[in-house]
Amino acid sequence: MVSPPAAATITIDDPGDPRIDVFRDVRDRDLRGRDGLFMAESELVLRRLLASPDRLHAILLSREKATRLHPTLARAGVTCPVYVAALPLISEIAGFHVHRGVLATGRRQAVSDLTVEAVFGTRRGTTPLTLVLAAGLTNVDNMGALFRNAAAFGVDGLILDPTCCDPLYRKAIRVSMGHALSLPFAVSGAWPEALIRLREEWGMTLVAAEVTPEARPVVELPRSPRLGLVFGSEGEGLSDAVLGACDAICAIPMAPGVSSLNVAVASAVFLYELGRGRGDKTAGNPA
Repeated sequence: MVSPPAAATITIDDPGDPRIDVFRDVRDRDLRGRDGLFMAESELVLRRLLASPDRLHAILLSREKATRLHPTLARAGVTCPVYVAALPLISEIAGFHVHRGVLATGRRQAVSDLTVEAVFGTRRGTTPLTLVLAAGLTNVDNMGALFRNAAAFGVDGLILDPTCCDPLYRKAIRVSMGHALSLPFAVSGAWPEALIRLREEWGMTLVAAEVTPEARPVVELPRSPRLGLVFGSEGEGLSDAVLGACDAICAIPMAPGVSSLNVAVASAVFLYELGRGRGDKTAGNPA
């Protein structure tokens, strides 16, 4: 059997080399945007990204990581530039210490490719479908954790409202352990209209995660084959209009004096309970 050709690497010795401008001042770029690109970091996240090598724009590796990942990049058929530099030089280029020695830029999907119809259109019929829906999540750590939880419990994808933060923000990708790059997500139009369409046109049962007087305990979570769990921000929660567009409201029973849980924790509890009620077995692989 013939081995795949080795991915070519480009050695970088000058921190001012214009070829690696896309990796310069990473934290500042996080705030200013990257013109259709996203930034990923760590070996684990890069390995997830290699499942779609055509999305890769460029890779910057420490010498140690380049040696370690060389065969993997070749097997994946990577064709983008792969730059290699000493770890201190990468830190100087990026503007902070890159402990993992791995940075990569990837191409974002077009906005038109992120509609609910474009992402989940083939699942519009009667086949089983489990989605996580989020409104107003502006904390990138929570967004990343939501993707990680969704992957851990076998969710088919996510739908975000327009006020959510960017799931492809560098830190969100890192917190998600790369699942923000592998789990399909859509950005819907205005809520609650988008929820009403999911119920009426897609046959989805929608359950809001919210603490209200009429909320049922999470152990009574409806088990529909086409289910959407709806989560809001910690501060404002879900609006009355969104709650009115859902089929049911469920809450996690808590001790007196504790009003709610962080959305990352709450989503994990809901998804675990959903799987437990369906008789799902733990896969055994860390997410």
